[in-house]
Amino acid sequence: METGEERIEEVAEGWLSLDDALEMVLLFDEKGNIVYANSAAKKKLEYGEELCGIHISEIFPNSFHAIENGFQTEYEFGEKRQELMAYRRNRTCFCAEVKILKRQKSKKMYVCMANDTSKRDFLEKEIANVERKAEQAQKVKSEFVANITHELRTPVNGILGNTKELLELEKEEKKLKILRLIERGCKDMNGIINNILDFSKLEAGKFTLEPQKFHFRNMMDYVKANHIHKITEKGLEFFMTISPEIPEYLIGDELRIVQILNNLLSNAYKFTAVGKIAVEVVKTAQVNNRMELFFLVTDSGIGIDKADQDKLFKSFSQVDASISRKYGGTGLGLNICKQLVELMGGSISVDSAKDKGSVFSFSIWIELPEEEMSEASANVDYHMALGQRMSLHQNGNEAEARNYGTAENLEEIKNKMSKFILSVEMENWEKAEMFADVIKQLTAEAPKEIKNVVLKLKMAVQKEDYNKVQTAFEALQALL
Repeated sequence: METGEERIEEVAEGWLSLDDALEMVLLFDEKGNIVYANSAAKKKLEYGEELCGIHISEIFPNSFHAIENGFQTEYEFGEKRQELMAYRRNRTCFCAEVKILKRQKSKKMYVCMANDTSKRDFLEKEIANVERKAEQAQKVKSEFVANITHELRTPVNGILGNTKELLELEKEEKKLKILRLIERGCKDMNGIINNILDFSKLEAGKFTLEPQKFHFRNMMDYVKANHIHKITEKGLEFFMTISPEIPEYLIGDELRIVQILNNLLSNAYKFTAVGKIAVEVVKTAQVNNRMELFFLVTDSGIGIDKADQDKLFKSFSQVDASISRKYGGTGLGLNICKQLVELMGGSISVDSAKDKGSVFSFSIWIELPEEEMSEASANVDYHMALGQRMSLHQNGNEAEARNYGTAENLEEIKNKMSKFILSVEMENWEKAEMFADVIKQLTAEAPKEIKNVVLKLKMAVQKEDYNKVQTAFEALQALL
C-alpha cells in the first residue's frame, strides 16, 4: 500500500522544504482525505499531527461537502486565489486566501495553499479607521482655521476703517506716514486672511465656483487698471494682448480668474526690477459650447532655478527662506492658484531660468453664452502656436541690465537714480524706497563699497532723513 510520504513525493516532486513554508500547505486525494500538512497548517488549524486523515470538508465546510467515496465542490481549481472560510479543530473560523491545484500522475491529487488573511483584514480596517480619524481631524482643523480667520477679519477691518477716517482728518505729515503704514498693514493682513480662508475651503473640499455671464475684456481691463500704475511707476513696461478670437461675453467665475491673474501679476511685479511684464490670452480649443483659454504672464525678473520649480505650487512653500524674508508672502498664493485652475478643468505651469525671467501659464475651460456660439463650435479647434510666445530667449537687454558693470546696467541704474532723487525732492518717501530697492537689486553684484553706499541710501530713505539721503546719493554717483 502506498504511504502518505510516497504520495507527497509523487505530487510535490521538485518542491523544496514544504514544511518550512510560511503559508499553509495541504495535500488531499480524490476522496478528499488530507494526506499531508505542513507545520504552518498543523499549527494554524490546531490539529497537530492528527490533521492527516481529516476530510477536506472539515477544513472548508462551506465549499467542500463529503459524499460517498469523494467530495463535492463548486470551487474552481487553478492558479486563481479565492476567499474561503477555514475552520479550526475547535470550529472557530478565519478567512483564508486559497489556491488549489489539481495534479494527476499515477493518482489524482490536490495541492492546497492557503494564507490566513484575518490579520491583513484587521490591519486594513485599522488603516481605514486611522484614515477616517485623520479626515475628521483635518475637517476640525480646517473649520477651526476658517473660524479663527473670520474672527481676525473683524478687528482688522475695524482698525482699517478707523485709520481711513483719521487719514482724512490728520494734517501732520509724520502722523500721516504712520497712519498709511497702519492702513497698508491692514490691507496686507486682509490679503493673508483671504488666502488662508480660500486655502481652508479648498483643503476641506468646500470650495465651489460661481460661474456667471461676464464681459471678458472689461474683466481684463479691470486687471490691467489694478496693476499698471505701480508697474510703470517702478520703471517697467507693461503689455496686455488678447486674441480677437475670444468672444465678448463668457460664462465662468470671473472673481476667481481675476484672483489668479492678480496673484501672478503681483509676483511678477515683486520679483522684477528691470524690463517688462506682459499678459497674453489666447483661445486654444473649443468643444461645443466650451472653450479653453490659455493665459501667459511673462516677466523679466529674477527667474527660478529648474531644481526649485517643483516647490512653487506647494502650500506654505517658497524657493528658499530668503525669498520670504526679502519679498514677503505666505507661500499660499500659487498653491491656491493651482487648485482654482484645476477646479476650472485646467492646469498651471512655469517656464523659467535663473536671471532670465519667468513665464507662468495656465489654461481654464469656460462656457459660451448661446448668443456667442458659432457654427463651427461643434468642432474641436486646436491651434496652439505658443512656442514663440513662451520663449525665454529675450533680446538680452533685460539680462544685460541685471549684470553689474555692463552699459545696459549702468544706464538702468542712472535712470532709476534720477527717478529716485525726484521722488525724494517731492517727499514721496514710499516711491523713493521702491526705487532704492530696485537700485539695490541692480547693484547686487557690485563691489562691496558700492553695495554699502546703496544700503546706507535705503536706510536713510526709510528714516526719511533728507540730508543723509543726499550724502549717500552723491557718494553713489561718485562711485559709479
